[in-house]
Amino acid sequence: MVSSLISRLTNSIHKLEQTLHCFLGLNRKFPPDAFNLAVVGIERAAPRKQFSLKDIIGDGFLWAVPKHRRTIEKRLKRKFGNPFYHLKILVPKTNIRVCNTCGDHHEIGILCPTCYNRIMKETKEMRKAIKEKLGLQPVEKEVVVLYENEKSTLEGEFEGQPIVEMKKPRPPWFSKNLLQQTTQQPATTKDVEPSGLS
Repeated sequence: MVSSLISRLTNSIHKLEQTLHCFLGLNRKFPPDAFNLAVVGIERAAPRKQFSLKDIIGDGFLWAVPKHRRTIEKRLKRKFGNPFYHLKILVPKTNIRVCNTCGDHHEIGILCPTCYNRIMKETKEMRKAIKEKLGLQPVEKEVVVLYENEKSTLEGEFEGQPIVEMKKPRPPWFSKNLLQQTTQQPATTKDVEPSGLS
């Protein structure tokens, strides 16, 4: 690589010299005193010095090379990463569990993506039905969403509340118990006593 760089540099300098000589007319062959006769007052050019790469390079180039060898720790960290910071190799996950509802696998501590997408799709349909029925007017009471054939069985239970009926049967995973209000009274104190710690 260094030798090819030097040869290219030498060729380009020779070409530059030839171009300058052609432009100034110094490479034409004239009679001994023809140039002096044509241009009076210009001294004859001094004999040019022989070109050498040593004039350009001098003692040598300073290349950017590493001064110290990398330790084995640094080499392995660059190759495989650091287990406490960023690990580059593939490590098998041990925090995978199976969803009890749909049977898909997901990580512990997060919701099942399949169930979440299914619920999100159903929620969008419910919002669309509420918007078609009630419009954009503000609703002061809780909206009750009922599916097909549920209005007759729950008649009189939701008095004064706006009822939106979906035009499809209730999905099997969507429990009816969500419509029932809780029978447990709210807590009166904010202090929680520890229990079952033995």
